[in-house]
Amino acid sequence: MTTVVVGSGMAATRLVEELVRRGHTDVTVLGDEQHPPYNRILLSAVLEGTHRPEALTLREPAWYAGHGVSLRLGTRVLGLDRESREVLLVDGTTLGYDRLVLATGSIPTLPPIRGMVRKDGTLHPKVHAFRSLDDCRRLVAVLPGARTAVVVGGGLLGLQVARALSVRGLDTEVVEGGEHLLRSQVGARAGGVLARGLQRLGTTVYTGARAVRLTDDGLVLDNGYTLSTDLVVLTAGGRPSTSLARRAGLIVRRGIVVDDRLRSVVDERVHAIGDCAEHAGRTTGFVPPAWEQAGLVAAHLCGEEVTYQGSRSVARLRATDLDVAVLGDPEHTEGQVVEMTNPVVGTHRKVVVRDGVIVGATLVGDLSRIGLLTQHYDRGTVLGPDEPGALLLGDRPTKPGQLPDDAEVCACAGVTAGRIRACGSLDEVTRSTRATTGCGGCAPAVRQLLAQRPSLGTALHGMEGTRP
Repeated sequence: MTTVVVGSGMAATRLVEELVRRGHTDVTVLGDEQHPPYNRILLSAVLEGTHRPEALTLREPAWYAGHGVSLRLGTRVLGLDRESREVLLVDGTTLGYDRLVLATGSIPTLPPIRGMVRKDGTLHPKVHAFRSLDDCRRLVAVLPGARTAVVVGGGLLGLQVARALSVRGLDTEVVEGGEHLLRSQVGARAGGVLARGLQRLGTTVYTGARAVRLTDDGLVLDNGYTLSTDLVVLTAGGRPSTSLARRAGLIVRRGIVVDDRLRSVVDERVHAIGDCAEHAGRTTGFVPPAWEQAGLVAAHLCGEEVTYQGSRSVARLRATDLDVAVLGDPEHTEGQVVEMTNPVVGTHRKVVVRDGVIVGATLVGDLSRIGLLTQHYDRGTVLGPDEPGALLLGDRPTKPGQLPDDAEVCACAGVTAGRIRACGSLDEVTRSTRATTGCGGCAPAVRQLLAQRPSLGTALHGMEGTRP
């Protein structure tokens, strides 16, 4: 059975890994970028200067070749012929398939800022998108000649970029059209804590304001302010990339509509995973659901009877001196709310409980409890009346080295402490479990777990200041 995968991002890479593990290697991967598949989440680490671009590579081309998988980079798909089951490429060639997996991800949406796009259709020299490795490299290249920057968008990506630019020494400002930062994930109190944290770190935040025009004097906001700036970085929003599916006659709403086997509802030979897929009326924009979907499709393609019931949502913000974790959708999930905010030290903790079970949570400024909260969230643990408050107010939780084996350490890959302890090295952890290769937030806990192994104590000495 021949499988063609359109897309070479994190979802597609996990799919191919799972197919290879199951012995299915009649696979062709089509990626429109020239780079081998890389970790898009850690682009801000390259911008910050803590990672080299090559450190983001998920799998080298040699790995694909060594497993009999055809990886075709710099390849654009023109269209799909579902009747003849062929993929049409821009260069005029065609590829036949038995099964097709669309992992086309998302594309940025440009805010309506006058003067941002020139008459020839290119962006103004001051304006930079931030979605790809090429975008990141172009932005890094102009940093030496810049002193000021404005980040348009106060979501997860916007905060990562703002911190990275500040670390690089630029006077950075953030413009967010909503009433507070991270408005899609957290409430006003948490957003206020984040804004104060950024301000303490030297970043100015404008909320409830929209950029409307770029002039020679700077970026004009709808409140009348003009922000003089050398750089404008766009991070405000994206949407599922569905044009290919739409032209092929697949049903598309916000994303490509799929069933419980992640197949198109009109063509069972076509699957969709990751940001471009819509299941039960929902699209996702995070790595854990995309990886879970990839594993399920791999199992299905290899003959296993599996169904998709939807994924839990775990959002993490990876940026220097900014710590955020969100479980579920705490701002829109019904239940009883236990909340504690300490703006003096810059922390916010919130859990939403229904029938004694945690159905959502937000942590800002201190993620020491994320492992314990995630464990209760995943298991559906029924808590006593006093336990939710104790989770927020009690002693600090167990250190990573003392976690039980079934406690989750890596939310992106769903890896437990026991699986980490079973590995002999950090390289084995990344290779066999993919822990630390998502948002990177679990890396300190993974190192501590490995350091508990006597045989590894010497080998890991001195690695505490590094990142995988």
